[in-house]
Amino acid sequence: MRRQAAVALVRSVLESPRFVHATTLAALGTAFLADSLQRLIGWPGMLAIAIVLVVIALGSFIARRGEFGWQAVLPVSLLIFVGWVGVSVFWSAYRTATVGSVAYLLIFTVLGLYVALLRDTIQIVRSFGDVLRFVLGLSLSIEIVSGVLIDMPLRFLAVEGNLASLGPIQGLLATRNQLAIVSLIAIITFGVEYATRSVSRGVAIGSVVLGAICLALSRSPVGFGLVLAVAVAALALYLTRRVAPHRRALFQWGTLGVGVILAVLAWAFRSPLITLLSANSELNYRLSLWRGLWSLIAVNPLQGWGWVGQWRPEMQPFTLFSGAREPTSAVNAYVDVWFQLGLAGVFIFVVLVVLAFTRSWILAGRRRSVVFAWPALVLVVLIVGSLAESSILVEYGWLTFVVCCVKAAGELSWRGALATMPPDDAAPTSTGTIAR
Repeated sequence: MRRQAAVALVRSVLESPRFVHATTLAALGTAFLADSLQRLIGWPGMLAIAIVLVVIALGSFIARRGEFGWQAVLPVSLLIFVGWVGVSVFWSAYRTATVGSVAYLLIFTVLGLYVALLRDTIQIVRSFGDVLRFVLGLSLSIEIVSGVLIDMPLRFLAVEGNLASLGPIQGLLATRNQLAIVSLIAIITFGVEYATRSVSRGVAIGSVVLGAICLALSRSPVGFGLVLAVAVAALALYLTRRVAPHRRALFQWGTLGVGVILAVLAWAFRSPLITLLSANSELNYRLSLWRGLWSLIAVNPLQGWGWVGQWRPEMQPFTLFSGAREPTSAVNAYVDVWFQLGLAGVFIFVVLVVLAFTRSWILAGRRRSVVFAWPALVLVVLIVGSLAESSILVEYGWLTFVVCCVKAAGELSWRGALATMPPDDAAPTSTGTIAR
């Protein structure tokens, strides 16, 4: 009896909404502060926190397993990509590191799946909002301490203490580019909170101001370029939502055409754009790194060198790139995937990204609530930002991508369509868009 009572008590805790909410906040906080946690308590402490969260998440999944139908499964494209990451162990040039890196990716995959399946979209936005307010607020506070109060860098947190000279600052995100990306995701989140009245007007406006301050003080060329991309996407999405439903498909194709034209123009006029964004030094560094990577990619072009996620500077072949500026990624997610997973991995990753964005964009244009715009705009940040950073492949970037991917696939899934398909003798009255 006592054992049954204990089991019932544990199950009631694991399936309670408050417990799920707390676990969601812990998972998001761990993902966004992973670098700082690793610096403060080391990899053993960071991994211990992540593993405990995974165990809790799996327990909560089991306790609430009756709430999920068979259609609430990971998108097939996501499964294939994670599977390809896993099988890269067999040909990896650094097999032990690959095993650990695959396990690390799976940790944040499980946490992303937990957040996506056990919370609805507005709850996810609220959770992201609460965590990002904390992360940006703490980052700015640390910068004030380092750059104003004690006027010296905090090397153990990778904080340079440049606030007195108005940046660039890094906060608790290690680099100014990462701070800019997180700040822009935060601004989108706070804007959706304001539009849906999820928080009070004062909190929403104050949060947007906080995100804008962090973005401006980062002085990140990548961040400023992303602002332009998000502004264009937000305008296109706003117009799409105002178009009559019977004209929306044509408008979507027109929007796609305009997007392609803008991308071509951006490439054609890349030199003045780079100068305008003061990104010449950043581009030169990236071009030098990519030239070095190309010689390694040519060795294993089809299958890659094996998954490692975040680079290991002390390990071959990454020691080839050691110098005054020690890279921890290829600073381009697509090049990184090509290097680690080969052409096959790039193809799978691009298909995954295109499907996730297409589904989220269709939902954002079709659904009345503005909360459905959040996954689409956040994916714009992650996908476009992947041209200059590899953050979408690890920790907060991967978890956020998984959340957006799974939520969009859950709404536009062929499995969901089959589950609600009418009987053979019932003639359907209309057809809808089904994700493949």
